[in-house]
Amino acid sequence: MYWRKSSMDMQKCTTKNPLNWDDLRFFLEVARARTASGAARRLGVDYTTVSRRIRALEQCLGALLFEKSRTSGFVLTVEGQRLVGHTESLESTLLVACEQVFGTTGGLAGHLRIGCTEAFGTCFITAQMSHFLEHYPNISADILPVPHFINLSRREADIAITLERPERGPYVCSRLCDYRLRLYATPEYLANHPPIGCREDLAGHPFVTYVEDLAFSFKLLYLNDLMPGANSRLRSTSVVAHYHAALEGRALAILPCFLAGPDPRLCEVLPDEVEVTRQFWMYYSEDLRKLKRVTLVAEYLRACAELNRPLLMGESHVMGYLPSP
Repeated sequence: MYWRKSSMDMQKCTTKNPLNWDDLRFFLEVARARTASGAARRLGVDYTTVSRRIRALEQCLGALLFEKSRTSGFVLTVEGQRLVGHTESLESTLLVACEQVFGTTGGLAGHLRIGCTEAFGTCFITAQMSHFLEHYPNISADILPVPHFINLSRREADIAITLERPERGPYVCSRLCDYRLRLYATPEYLANHPPIGCREDLAGHPFVTYVEDLAFSFKLLYLNDLMPGANSRLRSTSVVAHYHAALEGRALAILPCFLAGPDPRLCEVLPDEVEVTRQFWMYYSEDLRKLKRVTLVAEYLRACAELNRPLLMGESHVMGYLPSP
C-alpha cells in the first residue's frame, strides 16, 4: 500500500521556498538507505529531522520524490530517480572541489570507506591501511570486512574489493590479486584421527564449511568441487568462524593461506593435492575517479598486494609493508 500527496499539495509556490542544498544530502542518504531511520543513523540525526528535510525538498521542487511503502520503505519515484543522478554529480563535484581547495593548504585530506571480504579486510587491508594513514594524518578510513557484497550504488563504500568482477555499472575496475586457499588442521586433530596420505583418505573426516544457500558468491563453494559429499555438520557464513572452528581441533577447513598460513597452531594438509586459487577485484564508481584520496588508496592497495604476492599465494608467512612515501 502506498500513500500519495496530491499534486496540488506538492506544487506550493516553489519560488517562495529557495532550495536548501543541504536537503539534497538528506535526499541522497534516504535514496541509498531506503529508510528514513537508516539515513538518520548515517547522518547522525533523528528520524523526524530526515522526514522534515525530505518534505521540505519535495515542497521546494514541487515534486514527489519518494513513495512510502510498508514493505519496501522509501521507493524513488521517476522524478526522484532523475534527481539522484544530478545530485550524485553535484556531490562528486563538491568532494573534488573540497579536496583540491584543502590540498593547497593542508595536504591530502578526507574520509573514505573500503568494503571488502571478511578475512582479507580483517587480516590484510586493515594492517596495510594502518601504515598508509600514518603518513596521511588528514585522511581517515572505515574498513568494512563483511561476508556479503558491498553496494557501491548506495554508497555503502567508496572502494569495494570482492571475489567477482562486477558485471555492469559505471566503475573503474581492476584485478587486484590472486590468492590461494589450502586445507588446514591442528596437529592434535591429525594425531587423533585416521592418517591422511592422499585425497581419498579425506572421506569420513569432518569439515567446517559455508552455509551453501547463504554463501554470497558461488566462488566460496570450493569444498563441493574438491570433495563431493564431504562430511560437513558444522557450517557458517563466516570464514573467520571456519578458522576458529579449525583451531578447536575437531574438523578440517579450507582457508586462505594469508589467514591460516602464519598461524603456527595450524598445519597444511595435502598442500600439493588440495589447493584452490581465487581472485580479488577492486573497483570504485567512475564519478570518484577525480578524488585523489580514492585513486591514491587504490594504487597503494594494488602495490601492497603485489608486494605480498608470496603471502597471498601461500609461499610465505610474512606480511610486507611498503616503504614510507
